[in-house]
Amino acid sequence: MSGKNQFSLLRSRRFGPFFWTQALGAFNDNVFKNALVSLIVFQVATTSSAQSNIYTNVAAALFILPFLLFSATSGQLSDKFDKARIAQLVKVMELAIMLVGLVGFVLHSIPLLLAMLFMMGLHSTLFGPLKYGLLPQVLQKDELVGGNGLIEMATFMAILVGQILGNVLIDTPVYGPWLVGAATIAIALVGVATSRAMPKVDAPDPGLVINWNPFTETWRNLGQIRGNRAVFLSCLGISWFWFFGSVFITQLPNYAKFVLGGTNTVYTFLLTLFSLGIATGSLLCERMSGHKVEIGLVPFGSIGMTLFGADLYFAHPTLATTQGLGIAAVLATPGIWRVIVDLVLMAVFAGFFIVPLFALIQTRSDPARRSRVIAANNILNALFMVVAAGLSAVLLNVAGLSIPQLLLATALMNAVVAIYIYTLVPEFLMRFLTWILVNTLYRIKLEGLQRIPDEGPALLVCNHVSYMDALIIGGSVRRPVRFVMYYKIFNIPLLSFIFRTAKAIPIAGARENPDLLEKAFDAVDQALAEGEVVCIFPEGALTKDGEIAPFRGGVERILARRPVPVVPLALRGLWGSVFSRRDTRLGRSRLPRRFWSRIGLAADEPVPADAANAAHLEQRVRALRGSWA
Repeated sequence: MSGKNQFSLLRSRRFGPFFWTQALGAFNDNVFKNALVSLIVFQVATTSSAQSNIYTNVAAALFILPFLLFSATSGQLSDKFDKARIAQLVKVMELAIMLVGLVGFVLHSIPLLLAMLFMMGLHSTLFGPLKYGLLPQVLQKDELVGGNGLIEMATFMAILVGQILGNVLIDTPVYGPWLVGAATIAIALVGVATSRAMPKVDAPDPGLVINWNPFTETWRNLGQIRGNRAVFLSCLGISWFWFFGSVFITQLPNYAKFVLGGTNTVYTFLLTLFSLGIATGSLLCERMSGHKVEIGLVPFGSIGMTLFGADLYFAHPTLATTQGLGIAAVLATPGIWRVIVDLVLMAVFAGFFIVPLFALIQTRSDPARRSRVIAANNILNALFMVVAAGLSAVLLNVAGLSIPQLLLATALMNAVVAIYIYTLVPEFLMRFLTWILVNTLYRIKLEGLQRIPDEGPALLVCNHVSYMDALIIGGSVRRPVRFVMYYKIFNIPLLSFIFRTAKAIPIAGARENPDLLEKAFDAVDQALAEGEVVCIFPEGALTKDGEIAPFRGGVERILARRPVPVVPLALRGLWGSVFSRRDTRLGRSRLPRRFWSRIGLAADEPVPADAANAAHLEQRVRALRGSWA
């Protein structure tokens, strides 16, 4: 995948029909839901902001309530049965819902339409665990971030186009309700057709006995994901994303009308900006992460969500004094371009936040239980969105906050939640700092890293050129790497936090600190015994002249205690960088020679333990590095 565009997945039968099936489902959800919201805000509740707030929050809560009630059952079904077959049945259910929805729109029956909105929430509940549980079954590991980016892009583009279409159709004089009903039925029919093109997918756990009690199964699912700390906190992060996003999306119609003084077309314009922003951020994740699951993007995303979400308040803190403005009139008002920039960039950073979290859950969950993990995540999502709807209603109607104040409060809460999560799991912040440092200073060309085993213990050996070597390797290799490094480098301020969080192993020479040396070898052996990847720099120190120094015998001592495969690595192009010893050797202060310079990291075929001695590994690393020092 590293040499391919992620859009090439759309041409494959294993992904293409599924992609269009889920996209059409999300599209239909939003045509239906937005036609209903538009009917309420711009036709039923035409004068009262409070009445409009109540209706829109009730609609949002009804749509997500099934996720809370039935996700546990849905996860079991997706783990037990062929996901393609489930998708086909769900699409037939969608068609039936839309037939009833036509009656509701024609009769202008808000209760019936709200009931069908609940049923569409149930439809999405059944599809959710299937959607994210299927991706790791049909995609390669280096396709997973790209596939998730496409799914998130499609979801938010479906929100955009669906809501635009819902607005346009329901606003059509006389025939609006008929057009909405006909469109949703037609979309459901196309979805049935694309679902039938999905290939059969083996059930992960066909012997699973279904627990039909949603309450006990929900409790059990939530208890089980808590056993995997990284997955559980990633689920909390995703749920917070939906809390944050649901507040902004739910309030967007009223923001357009009462804050900017705009018509329905202004709401559509803002929704377009928001959806395009998230779609752009989601698609950029693959390129920014180098085709791997890069959780360092998550803190990056949360920072942008907070900064631009908060600035949205300061860009336009007051309610509009006039109503009924079109797009051109709104664009002429003071401060509007700042609002637009804030909205778009907040959405782009939200895309950076959500895609890596989904990919992390998919890669670190037990394959036999993956759909149930996704279901537990959906339960948390629903709970957070119900709370978001309730809290929004309380803050707006009881506490008396304005819509801009509500959005500011949500952005500030985002900062608090982010700090809390990164305190619990420093790995997120460590990967973020690594990603920022490495990608700010360098452009990395990676070769052969797929040769590093996906599972089981392995020892990496690499030439040692700069103080950044461990960060570059750790930020490029998909698996977590335990580094053995000279204790003085380990203790460098700021970098020390990264190294400690990554569980690096400090080491000293036998003359400096023999006790620390022995502790380091014991820690390496324990890490390998537990199936981890360990990286050492056998030269024992940074190169002083850009050349590779003779490898020391520590690697042989490690392999004598724990025979594991050894993967030679070579760093290229780092000599002369600000973090190498080139200028130190010449007695000059370290100054960067190049900004965003091109460097390389290459991996060779694994060497069996019985053939891996220091001299042979040194020769392999020299050949791998070549003349590009």
